Amino acid sequence: MASVARLHILQQSSSVLNLKPSSIASEFHLQSNSSSLFCNPNLLRNNSRVRKLHLTPSLCSNSNFTPENASASGPSGSIVGDLLDYLNESWTQFHATAEAKRQLVAAGFHLLSENDDWELKPGGRYFFTRNMSCLVAFAIGEKYSVGNGFHVIAAHTDSPCLKLKPKSALSKSNYLMVNVQTYGGGLWHTWFDRDLSVAGKVIVRAGDGSFQQKLVKIKRPLLRVPTLAIHLDRMVNQDGFKPNLETHLNPLLATKHDDASLDIKDKNNSSHHPLLMQILSDELGCQADNIANIELNICDTQPSCLGGANNEFIFSGRLDNLASSFCALRALVDACGPKDLSDEHAIRMVALFDNEEVGSVSMQGAGAPTMFQAMKRIIDSFANQYIRESIIERAIRRSFLVSADMAHGVHPNFMDKHEEHHRPELQKGLVIKHNANQRYATSGTTAFLFKEVGKIHSLPTQDFVVRNDMGCGSTIGPILASGVGIRTVDCGIPQLSMHSVREICGKEDIDIAYNHFKAFYRTFSSVDRKLNAD
Repeated sequence: MASVARLHILQQSSSVLNLKPSSIASEFHLQSNSSSLFCNPNLLRNNSRVRKLHLTPSLCSNSNFTPENASASGPSGSIVGDLLDYLNESWTQFHATAEAKRQLVAAGFHLLSENDDWELKPGGRYFFTRNMSCLVAFAIGEKYSVGNGFHVIAAHTDSPCLKLKPKSALSKSNYLMVNVQTYGGGLWHTWFDRDLSVAGKVIVRAGDGSFQQKLVKIKRPLLRVPTLAIHLDRMVNQDGFKPNLETHLNPLLATKHDDASLDIKDKNNSSHHPLLMQILSDELGCQADNIANIELNICDTQPSCLGGANNEFIFSGRLDNLASSFCALRALVDACGPKDLSDEHAIRMVALFDNEEVGSVSMQGAGAPTMFQAMKRIIDSFANQYIRESIIERAIRRSFLVSADMAHGVHPNFMDKHEEHHRPELQKGLVIKHNANQRYATSGTTAFLFKEVGKIHSLPTQDFVVRNDMGCGSTIGPILASGVGIRTVDCGIPQLSMHSVREICGKEDIDIAYNHFKAFYRTFSSVDRKLNAD
């Protein structure tokens, strides 16, 4: 009765995950051998076919437990279960964007193409994607007029990972291995001894000679980077684990394989192991020879789940920065119903970029003018071919950007790594990031405005400043702020183990961030009008 016991715990506690049908796969049954609701990927995987959770009340010791109140066990309006679904779907930046696209379409947003003319209208909700890894969505207020501002939350879809090199086939000591390159600043030692696989984007040749881009994900453990036994490296605990990223980080795929059994015509002219290509083709339902190109990440197969004694933590890969992306996306969807937009004069927007972890200098990164081109096209659409002097510049001056990227929560074992008076804690709300050297784009004014939004809705915030004797990371905030001069605040959900293959954040902070972002969309206009500034 393991699953029943867990559901009973959920029903008893007001601080745990709000059970939702979308969080439970259709094959879920309450049996004595059922796997954990929190760590079974089959249960956490989003399944839109599920509509009801069928339970037998007599199975639970609480006589008040019913199928109807099962979903009311967690905090009202919690999105944590949906975040877990999103994380488990989003192994790569491509999958994260595809899942965001699916959710927007389901919410009634209309897909645009950057290659086509846009016909927009007040009250309309729209989005477009770029490179299948960058997305911009927006909702136009019913009372919008040309020159009014944009209220934007921006985040990123990419995370540090290993990626296959263009020629990934590698063989050593009778092992088939995969040649990889590091992406971003990962804690690479955490990738050793993990159950890994591959996911990403491929180009497939169709029967008519055309090409199609498809997403692929091999869900089973396929690869592993083994550590060296301590018997062969006696000083590792004294000297530290210092792997060579070129020679020690290549995952094992298999022992030498007889390629004769594979359904591939040219087995000797492949940049990738024929065995790997066969696995991909089986998953895609095509011939291996029809796979024209692959762009794959190495991914950890362990599902995202709740953890801690009270299930108060989220254990997952890619929290940086999919947690921010999802909270922003969900806030936009939930703050842009017909009634929400009826009295709105501005445009509400989400921008999710790729390649933040490597500097944002790509056509799908924040360094490209994607968001600002979208703003101009929106203004053009309503200007009827006539743009008055400085109309775009005035719209930007009336706009506000929230740069949402995960923040460093204080580590209880390394408290001295934080400035004494700026130690953000998990479960205490969004962290406003400050840096005098402009590594973050926050100013005194933008911090005040964003905090004021939270204050109105009784939402807590924290502050972070890096120590003077340590370097400071950065975000897409300064890139976007300096691009055209948009007012910007940098903020983030506090977390531990940033850039590890497995990260930690607080469950309550997810709902706080979601509610703060939703409040930003709904109340920023009124807050901004109260402040007189140049």
